[in-house]
Amino acid sequence: MDAGQVIHIHADAPAKPVLGAPCNGCGVCCLAEPCPLGRVISRKRFGACDALRWDAALSLYRCGALTDARGVLGPRWRWAAPVFQRLARRWIAAGVGCDASLQAERSD
Repeated sequence: MDAGQVIHIHADAPAKPVLGAPCNGCGVCCLAEPCPLGRVISRKRFGACDALRWDAALSLYRCGALTDARGVLGPRWRWAAPVFQRLARRWIAAGVGCDASLQAERSD
């Protein structure tokens, strides 16, 4: 991530947790750049991950590989969604904790 990169975060998103704390769905890491799985899904190395989904009911971001596997895979690969979802949980280290050393500042 570029030190001066600007990312647009939903106003209701929670603040970024400290490094190592449980993920709270702030979205900072995925909005800055895709993880290795997100690079495959998004077909890009920079910018927001295409798999990132905003959950308005919970006011947080979630990885679409976990919450919308069918939508992320598209109609051609929809049949693989259950297996993809299980593998994605491991590939993105869901539940391990925040590993984004990024510093996020809100501007009004």
